Amino acid sequence: MKHFVNLMDIKTTDLKKILKDAKKRKAKRKNFNTLDIDKGAPLKGKILIQMFEKPSLRTRLSFYLAIRQLGGGTITLRSNELHLGKGGESLADTAKILSTYGDGFMLRTNSNKKINEFIKFLKIPLINGLSPSSHPTQILSDIFTIEEIKKKPISKLNICWIGDSNNVLNSLIAASVKFSFKLKIGCPKKYRPNKFILDWVKKNHKFIYIFDDPKKAVRNADVIFSDKVISLNDKVNIIKKKKDFKKYIIDNNLLKLAPKSIFLHCLPRGDEVSDQVFLGEKSRVWEQACNRVHVQKSILLYCFGKLR
Repeated sequence: MKHFVNLMDIKTTDLKKILKDAKKRKAKRKNFNTLDIDKGAPLKGKILIQMFEKPSLRTRLSFYLAIRQLGGGTITLRSNELHLGKGGESLADTAKILSTYGDGFMLRTNSNKKINEFIKFLKIPLINGLSPSSHPTQILSDIFTIEEIKKKPISKLNICWIGDSNNVLNSLIAASVKFSFKLKIGCPKKYRPNKFILDWVKKNHKFIYIFDDPKKAVRNADVIFSDKVISLNDKVNIIKKKKDFKKYIIDNNLLKLAPKSIFLHCLPRGDEVSDQVFLGEKSRVWEQACNRVHVQKSILLYCFGKLR
């Protein structure tokens, strides 16, 4: 049994196997309808239980389609429908029930502690659909998209992140270590990545580049990432934070410094990117979103011990 919780904890060889499998599976579905089952129905008879404590569109839909296309099924739970927490049922008891009824559990949560506690008690694989410190399924899918568009390994590309430091950036930093690509980050000083992730990079004898000036970060980048600066549950002074990030808005003037770049955004978007960029020819956000189905199928196969 294998969990998929944090890219930091997964072998690079396994991550590359997932991407290789996803590439093959996408190619084989060119003439398939949305709910057509992959040849061999590798997860026939399996059910994935999903639980969302935070809003979700792409993660919810892509995992639903992923398990269906592999021949299995899914059931989606909302935390306020369970006895867990306010209802008084322990997490350990909930995990035992989930393990009895399901074959895998995908959790999107506000709590890193809850992820770690579930790992202790689950007898089935756990997939992190997003937590405060990590969004591994998103970034692995993004690597798939980058290599598909650029037609070369990500290790040969210059990757740039402009914006706030968050769970998505943490996973991108972890990926930069696992896949050995150059990563430059542009953000204000007080919004730099957390010490725990920077210490982990140093421990692995790698290096990332952090700039206060977005122009220095973006220069000659092959890929430019961003994410929403004001998140749904941000407990901050929104006016002040917007002011802090005013010079980090990604517009056409900034992209002139990276003429061969593509733009990616995990969505939903906010004011951190102009309409001209987001809807422009460099933007590949729709391909990025659609590719999550293919990669998550291979993540499921990895977790279920079916990856070949």
